[in-house]
Amino acid sequence: MLIKAFAATAALALLSTAAPTLAAPCRDAHGKVAKCPPKAAAKPARCKDAKSKFAKCGMPGTHPA
Repeated sequence: MLIKAFAATAALALLSTAAPTLAAPCRDAHGKVAKCPPKAAAKPARCKDAKSKFAKCGMPGTHPA
């Protein structure tokens, strides 16, 4: 019982310390804090043609759905 409680406490401690490291600011090649580049917008997965039917993206007359 004591070992399970210790393991649960250790796991919780690891999770609580991992969150700030994931949200760390961006760094340049010298290790100094730098401004992070903006995230690229997600591309649409589907496109529609003039008749509002799904079509392959990149074909003439299609637009993102």
